[in-house]
Amino acid sequence: MKTTAFFGAAVAGAAAIASSAEATSGVELNELGSEGETLARRVGVWDLTETRWAKPGAEPETSRGLVAERLMMGSLLQEIIRPADDTSRRAVKRTDLLTFDRVEARWQYVSFDTRDPVGLMPAWSRNAGDGKTIDLDFFPIAAWSDGGSAGTLMRMRQMTRFDGPDSDSKDQYFTLADGKGIEWLGHRYSYSRRG
Repeated sequence: MKTTAFFGAAVAGAAAIASSAEATSGVELNELGSEGETLARRVGVWDLTETRWAKPGAEPETSRGLVAERLMMGSLLQEIIRPADDTSRRAVKRTDLLTFDRVEARWQYVSFDTRDPVGLMPAWSRNAGDGKTIDLDFFPIAAWSDGGSAGTLMRMRQMTRFDGPDSDSKDQYFTLADGKGIEWLGHRYSYSRRG
C-alpha cells in the first residue's frame, strides 16, 4: 500500500513539473531577466586601465589609452577592448561575451585575447551571484611565459564587480598546475564609463 502511495505521489509530482516546464517557453527564457537587465545597463564606451602581474610578486605593468566598447546582442553582452584611437577596430586586443543562462541559472562567458597565445577561454559561474559581482571559473588553459612555464596548465578565475553605475572592475587570478598551489592576481581591468 505504501509503495502504491509513493509512486502515485511521484507521478503527480512529475506531472506538476512537466506542466510548469510547458508554461515556461523558450521565448521567455531568452528574455533578459534581472541578470540580463544588469548587463544591459553596462552598454556604452568605457575608458579602461589594465594592470598585469606576470607572476607572484612581480611589479605591476599598467596599460592606459584603451577603451572597452560594450553592446548587447540578444541576451549577450559583447565587450571589445581596443586602443582609444582605433575607431575602425583594426587593432582589437580582446573581445568577450557574457550572458546569464536562465535554464542553467548561471553565468556563461568566453573571451579571446589577441595578445596571448591561449585560444578561446570559456568560463562558467557556480551560481547566479548577488547582482553586484560575477565569479567565473575558467576551463584550464596552457600557460606560457618567457619565464619557462610554457605548456603548464593554469587555472584561472575571474571576479567582475559592478562598483557603481559608471565604474566596474574585473580581476583575474591565476594558479599554475605546478603542485605549489600559489594563486596570484594576474590581471586587473578598471573601467570608467565615458560621459
